[in-house]
Amino acid sequence: MATRLARILSSSSPVISKSSLINGSRGNLSSPVLGHGASGLRWASSSSSSDSSNSSSSKREKKITDRLLAVIDAVNDSKLPPELRGQRNSVRSETDIMNIVEQRIWHSMEEGQFENLPGKGKPLNLSNNPHADPSEDTLYRILSKNGCAPEWVELNKEIRSKVSEWRVALKKAWMSKCNGDHSKWVECSEALKFQLRDINDKVFRYNLIVPFGRQMFGLKWEKEIARLEE
Repeated sequence: MATRLARILSSSSPVISKSSLINGSRGNLSSPVLGHGASGLRWASSSSSSDSSNSSSSKREKKITDRLLAVIDAVNDSKLPPELRGQRNSVRSETDIMNIVEQRIWHSMEEGQFENLPGKGKPLNLSNNPHADPSEDTLYRILSKNGCAPEWVELNKEIRSKVSEWRVALKKAWMSKCNGDHSKWVECSEALKFQLRDINDKVFRYNLIVPFGRQMFGLKWEKEIARLEE
């Protein structure tokens, strides 16, 4: 009876070797673990393979990211002046770059590099504008040959002429007020306010079509009166 019980226990209990215990204590996930049959071994091998694949993929991603960052740093450095290359962290604004440009210009002037340049003392050739769009430059040259100018140029002249005439009329009306003729001042001020709105409408139209950086401010009645009161 005892012999049969020993045989049953030995056949039903899992076999744990010394090497498996040592490997298990060291955290080796690929070693056999306690489980029921072959399913426990499959689970251990699959978990270890997934962990190794995740670590290898993360390493590859890190290498790719590092390479991309190195390329971006090299491109950004190439855009900087030689004096600032390798010091991108110290460049805080465009002012730092402008300072380098100004230093180069002053050094060149001190060394006389701007002397005896080609065309010195001769009138500039303004037939072509290197900063303008080629299609617009062609259009402007056609207008110039025919004695015309772009719309914004003509509108600028008209606005300046009207502003000058309007201020002369305002000064005359203001003098009549100072002389005690308030009725004439009231009548003239209404007409002048209407003309001011017309001028500001032209200014608004001008600012829409003029190249960037050439916009102008409109007139304000209160500021014009304050100028006369000074």
